[in-house]
Amino acid sequence: MRTKSVNGSARAWRRRAVAMACCLALSGAGACASGPEHSTGARIQVDRAQSLADGAVRVRVSGLHPNEEVTLTAGAADYRGAPWTSQAVVTADDSGTVDLNRARSRSGTYRGVDGMGLFWSMTPQQKSAGKETFASKPPEQQASYKVTLAVKAGGKRIATRSLTRTWMSKGTTYQALSGDRDGLYGALYLPPSQTPRRAPVLTIGGSEGGTGNRLAAALLASHGHPVLALCYFGCPGRPESLEDIKLEYFATAARFLDRQYGTKSARPAVIGVSRGTEAAQLLAHAYPGLVGDLVLYAPSRNTTPGFPHGIAWTRDDKPVDLTPIPLDNVKGSVLAIAGDDDRLWQSADAARSIRDEQSHPGRQREGLVYKKAGHAIGWYPNSPSALYANNRVSNRYMDLGGTAAGNAHAQADGWPRVLSLLGG
Repeated sequence: MRTKSVNGSARAWRRRAVAMACCLALSGAGACASGPEHSTGARIQVDRAQSLADGAVRVRVSGLHPNEEVTLTAGAADYRGAPWTSQAVVTADDSGTVDLNRARSRSGTYRGVDGMGLFWSMTPQQKSAGKETFASKPPEQQASYKVTLAVKAGGKRIATRSLTRTWMSKGTTYQALSGDRDGLYGALYLPPSQTPRRAPVLTIGGSEGGTGNRLAAALLASHGHPVLALCYFGCPGRPESLEDIKLEYFATAARFLDRQYGTKSARPAVIGVSRGTEAAQLLAHAYPGLVGDLVLYAPSRNTTPGFPHGIAWTRDDKPVDLTPIPLDNVKGSVLAIAGDDDRLWQSADAARSIRDEQSHPGRQREGLVYKKAGHAIGWYPNSPSALYANNRVSNRYMDLGGTAAGNAHAQADGWPRVLSLLGG
């Protein structure tokens, strides 16, 4: 390998020497000094021009000068049409090629070697970085979005290429639930009819309220899972705040999924995020056998007060207050995912507690704790996530902890494990 590298460098040096000699012979030293220093054209190659938004794309740039420094950029528009951009300053190899899976970004919106760095490190131009998660319109309104890649050499753009990132694959369908079906509220995403039937999934968001992450639900449906993104407060027909939420409501949602889309081999799985992890654990504890596997992002092990005050959870109109929440009744596996720099609560300790808890044979308990990741560790990879969240009560931003790179690397490692657990 070393001989190849030395020979490549020698060939590149000879090419430059021959070009300089020809230039001197034809035009004189002055003309050579003012000759072109940067490439005037290049080619951007990708292995997939269209892919699901959680998928990785291999990006290569060819046709550059050997060892030339160039700037690669990526850009996309969010749900408002506002631009998000990223950049990386990299050096071509001896053959004049940049492979983002190998090239080191020395400066820009990310540093180091990361094949998807241009995608997750995009920041909004009109707002402070880290205060927003990138999102397009709801997937039923906008199934995909464009990312434009570009190469700049000597300050001039010499190549561009657009990619399509898809939230909701062709054939995936959407239904709004507004209380008319079993009294449930939220969004139902169903996979294409020709795909193999996989376990249905109930997703429960956190203290932000509303329907939760529709984009994640659409992606899971695109992977073959019927998904109900449940609204349990903060939407018409439901309580305005996270107070006195009945566990019976979550049980109704799980029964609906099992009745309509369940399989004999797989009970509905539950994915909870932040405060939603409490509801997920309580559901599995209070209704043994109703749900199977649990995925808990930035989890708590205890029930915590309502938000902004009062009691959060009830059953039979009585407060539910458990410390810790028992997991003995969970019939499936439990996967807890946390960052070691979560600044909202001790989710890393909770994930370790879940990992260390004894379980019955065949029921796995796994706790993943990622370095330099914060509270916003949840869901799919390869898209920008926030480092701060606006508190709906105080209208102030809360520090979620972690770094953009730490969250991105955690999501890239954790999401495939979630899909594997769900069987998709």
